[in-house]
Amino acid sequence: MNVSTRFTVALHILTLLASQPGEPLTSEYIAGSVNTNPVVVRRLLGTLRKARIVSSRPGNGGGWELACNPGQLTLRDVRRAVEEGSPFSMHTQPPNPLCPVGKRIQGILGPIFCTAERALEDSLAHTTILSLLGSIKHTA
Repeated sequence: MNVSTRFTVALHILTLLASQPGEPLTSEYIAGSVNTNPVVVRRLLGTLRKARIVSSRPGNGGGWELACNPGQLTLRDVRRAVEEGSPFSMHTQPPNPLCPVGKRIQGILGPIFCTAERALEDSLAHTTILSLLGSIKHTA
């Protein structure tokens, strides 16, 4: 099993960009804050650019910046941009249909997962990048 960190890293990047409005940041600078390879950051920034969340300026003095208002950019928006599908997944192989649990488990888990995903999405919709930045400044 593999847990993705794309969402967490994207939130880090966007909060960093929000902390320095009007100042384009290089992927190397951002990678230093995240403590990862700039290639990882550039790939994620490319995904965020496709979603029109960030933009880039080429050349000397260029870099990455937010393309939207951090007070309106919710964590749900970010999650939808960088994560594919549901945070909950079924078995990669169908369970044994001859097993009393195996033949019923997916039908039982499906509605539970849908309810949990809706709750997650609703919760993420109530937090913005600006509020993350405010929390960081408040605890600093």
